[in-house]
Amino acid sequence: MKTATVKELKQELTYRSQSELLELCLSLSKFKKENKELLTYLLFEASNEDAFIEGVKQEMINDFEQINTKSYFYIKKSVRRILRNTKKYIRYSKKKETEVELLLFFCEELKDLKPSIKNNISLQNIYQRQIIIIKKVVATLHEDLQYDYGLELENLE
Repeated sequence: MKTATVKELKQELTYRSQSELLELCLSLSKFKKENKELLTYLLFEASNEDAFIEGVKQEMINDFEQINTKSYFYIKKSVRRILRNTKKYIRYSKKKETEVELLLFFCEELKDLKPSIKNNISLQNIYQRQIIIIKKVVATLHEDLQYDYGLELENLE
């Protein structure tokens, strides 16, 4: 089966009735957990971005507390999983401010992790890559936000 392009899908959806669109959305949500999460974000959380950010931060705090710190192998696996989930939430939002907020919080939590990430090159590289990504995104924001986030970045470095 050949997958249709976004333009073709958009065009076809304009011809559907409201009840057909509702059925299509519900059937999409049944296939993948990510589809259901995206619909949840769009329907319930997109209107209150601050609450969404706080919820994601709380989830990150819980995930960082659950990390098995017996070896750096388990720490790296857990940190990558947390980062993957964070990136997923960033994709849902599509807002640069949300991306910066969540990545800054991720870096703060990673920096405060015990045992220190300074003893492991892989964890340092993950940290440095996120700092670079934050800097790139901050450069595209309004000057006032650039200044505010710049101060937070200085604290991390």
